[in-house]
Order: sequence, then structure tokens, then C-alpha cells
Amino acid sequence: MQTFAYALTPFVAWLIAGSLKFVINSLRAKQAAYHLIGYGGFPSNHSAIVSSTATLIALREGIASPAFGVAVSLAFNVTLDANSLRRQVGLHAQRLNQLDAEQKNKPLRERMGHSPVEIAGGLVTGMLAALLVNHLP
Repeated sequence: MQTFAYALTPFVAWLIAGSLKFVINSLRAKQAAYHLIGYGGFPSNHSAIVSSTATLIALREGIASPAFGVAVSLAFNVTLDANSLRRQVGLHAQRLNQLDAEQKNKPLRERMGHSPVEIAGGLVTGMLAALLVNHLP
């Protein structure tokens, strides 16, 4: 289980974050929100995945390990991308959908990026997933 945990942890984080997101979106929509599965929303799956890996490495190898440095660098890159580039892509899609008033084209997906709160939720979810996996026998 020692080395398998590094593959299991991001999967567990993804599963928890995705399940939470589905439940939260379904409660808000007052129906099963299958149409909202994907990018965007609370908590961020991407942030959960990268933070779970970084946290597990910190717990098992320490924060002085080179692997932790790489994991933190990846986590910064993913979270910055989710908040900046992907968020802007979603805003552009929203504007383009408004310009296509007659809906001649299939609407572009507008939920692409994440707010800082959604990213923070993903980071916490990932850390908790790593703690959970780390305590498995």
C-alpha cells in the first residue's frame, strides 16, 4: 500500500471533490445536476488532485524533499491556470453566447474556471483526501 498510495490519493481526491460538486450542484438546481458535471464549480477537482499529491508527499517524504517541490510547483501552476486563463475562457464563452442571440450555434460551455473560493475548497478537499489515504493500513 505504501507506493500504491501515490496513485490512489489523487483518484480519491477526484472522487470526493466530484461527488461533493455533484451534490452541491444538485441541491442548488433542486434536481440531479448531470448537466453541470465537468469544469467549474465548488470544489475544484483539479485543485483537489494536485493538493492531495503534494500533501501526501509532504506527509511521507517531508517538505524538504525534491518531490514535494515539484508537487507544489505543479499545484501552483494548476490553481493559477484555473483562476486566470480558464476563468477568462469561460467569460469569453459567456460573451460569445450573448452575441449569438438567435442561437444559431450550439452554446459554448461557460463554466470553465474557478473562483478563489472554489479553488480553496479543492485544496482543502485534496489535503483531507491525502490525510485519509495516509492513515489507511
